[in-house]
Amino acid sequence: MVKLQTEDEIMKHWLADWHLKNIILVTLIGIITGLIFWIMDPIYTAVTAVLTPLGLAPFAGSILLGFWTMAGPLALLVVRIPGSGLLAELLGSVVEMLLGGIWGASTLISGLIQGVSSELGFAVTGYKNYGWLSVTLTSITTTVITFGYQLVRHDYAGFSVGLIAALFVVALVSVFLFSGVLSLLIARMLERAHLLEK
Repeated sequence: MVKLQTEDEIMKHWLADWHLKNIILVTLIGIITGLIFWIMDPIYTAVTAVLTPLGLAPFAGSILLGFWTMAGPLALLVVRIPGSGLLAELLGSVVEMLLGGIWGASTLISGLIQGVSSELGFAVTGYKNYGWLSVTLTSITTTVITFGYQLVRHDYAGFSVGLIAALFVVALVSVFLFSGVLSLLIARMLERAHLLEK
């Protein structure tokens, strides 16, 4: 007979996983990706300026979305503890905001949404898969939820269905490549270098 864990047992087990090394790793990931987020702000402005005369300005956010969503999957692939993706994404958004990111305090809302959406992809497998399956799932959940938020925030309602579909596909590719594939490659590189040994 399988013994079911109580909520207290689950919480104690989860807290036991948060060794100092894991806390430091999540913090480092949050700080480093926060710097990347901040660097992407002027790049976003430049890409928008280039695309505006072509009538394609909304694509700037979709093209670069994968860079802003990489903290969550990277932390989950490296630390492998539920909640690490959310914490890393929030830390990254705090760093971006404190460095003077162009979206100010609303960056924290984006960080929360992106962190939760990255967790969902790994939660589908019960946080038991840290390979291509979870990378694909987290890319899908992150894109769907983050893009949904952008639809409301940037008022995409006036766009044609075709344009919205194109923006979504570009966002999905960006998230899969940068937040998914790149994060997985970084995590595997760290494993091969024996930097993640317990």
